[in-house]
Amino acid sequence: GNMSGQMRTFLDQTGGLWASGALYGKLASVFSSTGTGGGQEQTITSTWTTLAHHGMVIVPIGYGAQELFDVSQVRGGTPYGATTIAGGDGSRQPSNEELSIDRLAADRAGLQALSAARPAGKNPDWR
Repeated sequence: GNMSGQMRTFLDQTGGLWASGALYGKLASVFSSTGTGGGQEQTITSTWTTLAHHGMVIVPIGYGAQELFDVSQVRGGTPYGATTIAGGDGSRQPSNEELSIDRLAADRAGLQALSAARPAGKNPDWR
């Protein structure tokens, strides 16, 4: 349940951005693909640590997607961010339910960006 080594290496190279404050206040959302027992929530929250050090505004999904309440099938999706279960060999593709959760995550991040760009009191429609 941690980010990939490649992602850790990438984020470790953002020290210059941290020192200059270049990412401070920027919006961030995290998505993940794991194998079974891959620790989707932990993967996302371990990424949040670096984003928080940058002072980024983290946009989780919360429980806004009804699919998160459906336990009738194995699928990804957490209140922390969009996820999918790829399977051990990576052959499984995201389900329709996972894609719906992904769209909600993108919508929330987009609406947050619009809210940040609008004058006070001029908020976009929220789900």
